[in-house]
Amino acid sequence: MISLPSSELELDLLAIGETIVDFIATEQTEDGLRNATTFERYLGGSPSNIALYVSKLGGRAAIVSKTGIGAFGQFLKAQLRHHGVITDYLVMDHRVHTTVIFVSRTSGTPDFEAFRDGDFKLVPEEIAEETIARTRVVHASTWPLSREPSRLAVAKAFQLAHEQGKIVSLDPNYSPQIWPDHREAEEVYRQMFQYATITKPSLDDAKRFFGPDYRPEEYIEMYHDLGPETVIFTMGIEGVLISHQGKLLGHVPARPIEVVDVTGAGDSFWAGFLVALLDGHPLERCALFAREIVELKLTTVGPLPSTIDRADIYEQLPESS
Repeated sequence: MISLPSSELELDLLAIGETIVDFIATEQTEDGLRNATTFERYLGGSPSNIALYVSKLGGRAAIVSKTGIGAFGQFLKAQLRHHGVITDYLVMDHRVHTTVIFVSRTSGTPDFEAFRDGDFKLVPEEIAEETIARTRVVHASTWPLSREPSRLAVAKAFQLAHEQGKIVSLDPNYSPQIWPDHREAEEVYRQMFQYATITKPSLDDAKRFFGPDYRPEEYIEMYHDLGPETVIFTMGIEGVLISHQGKLLGHVPARPIEVVDVTGAGDSFWAGFLVALLDGHPLERCALFAREIVELKLTTVGPLPSTIDRADIYEQLPESS
């Protein structure tokens, strides 16, 4: 039997953007990084984390990203491959340094400080049309949109995916630390969201981008106005609101759990949601499945288990929230 190279097989998810080293504080502090003294190294970057979680859930996920060729780049590639993520499209460039970020450990939204280089230097020529044609979902976060040339690379991928009728997923994880020019961010959002099928803003994302003085339903309407027909709005302990074509479909409440690590929680939720969506489940059931995945992440320090049997989780889901 002749086996096809991994790049020639269908992909469930192609994630585009930052593959970075997260140095996460080992001790929990309530004043962010100020008093954090020791850190542990992890694979980081929202697109990479989502690809990793999709792979853990049994999906075929690949990452398009740029790193250096040194120890940190080698570490990231090894971690991705260890967890089953296809690295055929990972660009390791001797002219750049791998981006690193220091992250606090907290029960709330983590504080961070980034030292960027390779992550935003991905160029459009490193996005192949045939790669887009082989994938079911094309996903990116706001990070690569914040600078050129990675913005152009994502724009190329999104336009191709939109033309080919793919699911286009945009995580609007806007941060003024990463993108201080808010007016530019607004303009780029309007351009990119015209291609997006689905988006998952958090309440924190919405407050940072639109301001703090709106109700969740108003934020959801603002995201719909940008273009995507489906908005999954996560609100931490207040649960998740699901909206499709401007109509609020339901609310999935959060359940009380003992949180030990919030790093990557949003990425685990989004990976779970996209996997359930690709499995053909309705939106509310996708959110219920994603809730199971994010609870598993919130109660686990570091990465999730190597594999997660999604069939078992589907069987245990309640009929409604």
